[in-house]
This record gives sequence, structure tokens and C-alpha cells, in this order.
Amino acid sequence: MTRLTILASKLLSVRNAGTWLVALILIATSAPTLAKPEVGAPAPDFSGVDSEGQTWTLDELEGQRVILEWTNHDCPYVQKHYQTGNMQALQREAIAAGYLWLSVISSAPGKQGHVGAEKANELTETRNAAPTAVLLDAEGTIGRAYGARTTPHLFVIDEDGTLVYMGGIDDRPTSDPADVAGAENYVRAAMAELAAGGSVSRPVTRPYGCSVKY
Repeated sequence: MTRLTILASKLLSVRNAGTWLVALILIATSAPTLAKPEVGAPAPDFSGVDSEGQTWTLDELEGQRVILEWTNHDCPYVQKHYQTGNMQALQREAIAAGYLWLSVISSAPGKQGHVGAEKANELTETRNAAPTAVLLDAEGTIGRAYGARTTPHLFVIDEDGTLVYMGGIDDRPTSDPADVAGAENYVRAAMAELAAGGSVSRPVTRPYGCSVKY
């Protein structure tokens, strides 16, 4: 029996209204909560296994710049960026600039976009994608830690482990491939500002796309 279940059982036997209130507060504060990611603060730690069976832990990536990309191959917003080659080009630019690019699949089993390791590798190959690795997050642990809401949803972490950008890939929140041309790519802009030794001028933007299928 969990601590929360024990507390709930005690609550059922409470008669006094004041004690009810205390018990309710105790239960609420006993429930596990996740702190929201915050730009300028340490990025939430994570540990995940990729499609090749390798474990990735943020703590072990100290000194590396990292980009996290939430993805779902069945989502039309994701398809927009992959079918036009936009996401692949951004992946290659980031890796050439010294970033590690980790694509994260948080779709739960039975939900849209859920894949196993073999299918994930097939998608990387057939789409000519270039992530450093694809993390399989079927339980949604990493996604929830980062508050990932949409596919795509992107996060940039600097070499000190600080979250410096989170949000959408660009300023055209549609699934129309024609909107890729001429869009302001927020991730590309963030990388350019960091490369110039500055800070990210627009560190938080609104993500758009399909909801993450937890």
C-alpha cells in the first residue's frame, strides 16, 4: 500500500471538519509533483534509452550543448518539417555546430506515433534524418519532466546544463509545408546568438503541433 493510499484511508475515518482540512492538505502535498522547466535554470535531468540500446543521462553530457526535439512521425506538423527537409537541415546544422541532437518519442503504446527501436531506426533512415540519437520515452518520463506539450517541441541546453530555449521551431504554427519558406526559425536564431557569445533574445516561444500522446 502506498503512502498516498494510507493517507486516503485515514481521511475516510476522519469526523472533525478541521481534521478533514489538515488531512486533505497532507494528501495534496504528499502527491509527487514535477517542477516546471525554467529558462535560465538547470535543465531537468533525465535518463533514457535510445533506439540502439544506449542510455543517455543529462548529467553525463556536462560540457555538451544539447537540443531535445519531441517528435511523432504521424503528426502532420512533424511531417511538414520532415517532408520539406527542414528538420533534417536543422539537425545537421546543430551537429556541425557541436550540439548533440536527441529526438524524443514520448507516445505511449497504442497511441499515435508510438514506435519501437526498429521502426525508429527505419524512420531515421528513410527520412534521411540526422539526430545524434532517438530516445524511446514510451512511459513519458522525460516528456513530463520537460513539460513537452506538442510535436514538435524543442529545448536547447547550453554546455553548463542550463536551459536556454524552449518552444516552437518557428513562427508559422501551421501544418502547411509551404509555410516553412520564409518562417523565422527560433532554434536556428538561438544557436546563432549563442555562437556569437550572447544570450538567446527570445528564450521562450509558443510550441505548436499535435499534442504529445502520453
